[in-house]
Amino acid sequence: MKEFWVEIRPWKKEAALAAIEGGATALLLDTKEDAASLARIPIIAPDGDLIEGRDFQRVEISDKASEEKAAEQARLGPVVVSTTDWTVIPLENLVAVSDHIIARVEDEAEAELALGILEKGVGGLLLRSDDPEVIRHVAALIEGDAGTVPLVPLTITGITPVGVGDRVCIDTCSLFSEGEGMLVGNTSSALLLVAAETLENPYVSPRPFRVNAGAVHMYILAPDGRTRYLSEIGAGDEGTAIAGAGRTRTVAVGRVKIERRPLLLIEVEGEGQTASAIIQNAETVRLVGEDGGARSVVELKPGDRILGHLMKGGRHFGIAIDETILER
Repeated sequence: MKEFWVEIRPWKKEAALAAIEGGATALLLDTKEDAASLARIPIIAPDGDLIEGRDFQRVEISDKASEEKAAEQARLGPVVVSTTDWTVIPLENLVAVSDHIIARVEDEAEAELALGILEKGVGGLLLRSDDPEVIRHVAALIEGDAGTVPLVPLTITGITPVGVGDRVCIDTCSLFSEGEGMLVGNTSSALLLVAAETLENPYVSPRPFRVNAGAVHMYILAPDGRTRYLSEIGAGDEGTAIAGAGRTRTVAVGRVKIERRPLLLIEVEGEGQTASAIIQNAETVRLVGEDGGARSVVELKPGDRILGHLMKGGRHFGIAIDETILER
């Protein structure tokens, strides 16, 4: 999730409310007391939660030396970078070496430029504006800038009941669209796209905030590109919602339900790799087909093609590592 800091100096309540409602991760103010009654949100100020020089650094880019200084400091933590004459090249160089670069911007156009650098963008924005409309527009840019995950069609080779086990339902604080879901799998090298419960069915009402993600041991793709075990997910965590086209967005987890249910092993292959996932054996559980539509696991059969994500195998605490590893 990208940082979204908003500088409001002098204080303007309407701007602060727009920032908070837009998902700002911190407000830069003259004093912490300005926003004390509005919401619980980190404040950047001399008396605040985040203090310049302690929690982050600030560098104005004016030449190659200052660019190198920013890159060096970004190895240790967040660095707010600014310039009197924004050009693409300094940001490209900095984004190439660090995810801790926070670009100071004045408007939506500068924000869009910073978020598009090298197709992944800066690690965050510090927006200097007290205009509620500008703040809302930049907030919308950030919300829609979680990036994309390459999805590929995978062919089902086997569907096998494996008995009863503990499965995880993830209830989020957001509503999913049809064909949108989360990526899970038995191995870290290949994940399958499980759709959210957005469709009508004869048994239960749709729950478009829920993904019935599968067995507790499986991996799930997190917003930072790492994998986590489903058993680790809890209220307040961040999850990655993925549409059939691979577009991603970050969602907040509101609740997790772990219950004993009958399970299915779904085995697939594609692009020279094999993959699998163990998910609940129920009509309401769906995988996303090659056409982007959600298909119930009780209707799937060998030869059908579903969407998944292939990655390099080998993870240590969820982080990809370069080592020889075999997962089955």
